[in-house]
Amino acid sequence: MNSKPAPLALYVHWPWCLSKCPYCDFNSRPADPANLPEAAYLNAITAELNHYASQTNGRNLTSIYFGGGTPSLMEPQTVAQVVESASRLWGLHSDCEITLEANPTSVEVAKLRGFRAAGANRVSVGVQALNDADLRALGREHSATQALRALDIAGAVFDRFTFDLIYARPEQTLRAWEKELSQALAVGSDHLSLYQLTVEPGTEFFRRNVREADEDLAVKLFYLTQEMMQGAGLPAYEISNHARPGAHSRHNLTYWTGGDYVGIGPGAHGRIRDQGVTSATHQISDPARWLEAATKHGHGTAKVRILSAAERAAELLLTGLRLPEGVSRERFTEQSGLDIMQALDPQGLKILVDAGLVKLDDSTLCVSPEGRLTLNAILERLLV
Repeated sequence: MNSKPAPLALYVHWPWCLSKCPYCDFNSRPADPANLPEAAYLNAITAELNHYASQTNGRNLTSIYFGGGTPSLMEPQTVAQVVESASRLWGLHSDCEITLEANPTSVEVAKLRGFRAAGANRVSVGVQALNDADLRALGREHSATQALRALDIAGAVFDRFTFDLIYARPEQTLRAWEKELSQALAVGSDHLSLYQLTVEPGTEFFRRNVREADEDLAVKLFYLTQEMMQGAGLPAYEISNHARPGAHSRHNLTYWTGGDYVGIGPGAHGRIRDQGVTSATHQISDPARWLEAATKHGHGTAKVRILSAAERAAELLLTGLRLPEGVSRERFTEQSGLDIMQALDPQGLKILVDAGLVKLDDSTLCVSPEGRLTLNAILERLLV
């Protein structure tokens, strides 16, 4: 008897923004909304949906995520047509989560009801800060007043909404962050994404030599964040994501637990497992080149690479150890083909266990709260 096909998530990338934020290292481009090739883009997206649906027959979608860039620059009808195509090609799980990222500018907020009618049932609002000076420093196009108004509307239109804030910003103090986080909690969302600022190569902040918060302050800000969110009933379910019980992002949990997902649009990545082998898909990053390829060939895939057992094991640890519950040993073996001990350096593991940074038992490998502060260093010690 054949086992039931594994569920699948779908990511759809919209690469354009009103402007490029100086901290952003995502695949995004500033563009004039009046001159975006939206109709051609929709046709290319539809072609890629057909292409990948033919390779993943019989697998219902558990989530769809419109990310970017700024997908709220799309027209709601474009979103509706993508959702309709995905539903027709794969079928949607009965409680399929459909998330769309939006910014709090007045033009985009005016579309929220249209996006809800188009099929989105969850919205993620890119707020980033709740004071105007820091919003200007972060290159955002909205004010704090606009942000709070957008969140009010999001809460009225959607049963589920979340928003992002960045902390450890230049010159930010513990007291200022405490006040801002209290203001954020008063909004009443059941999910918050709270990211420490990192200055990535290739960004405007990197070129300007903007400095990250010093290590001691960053640690204090992290622990303050955990304490306040835990006290408000939104504990961390991933290093940077906090939610009330049942309000976790199902789509992002697909990534963190090693599930399968199709990536559509310029620069999107995917992971598709078939007969015990996981393939990594990578779409062409440049929007113009991707659009040309998808229009001509039915997809804009730059490459498809079969992951070795060791590569897949490293990915599963990199993502899974971000979760408080860690990595299920049984699921790890199912997804990588390896026993977890085959992927770990015994000496490094012992050092980390003795230091109280890592815990390993018969069912799970996980990292302590203190360990999650230095997860990259821990992974370097753990991996063979």
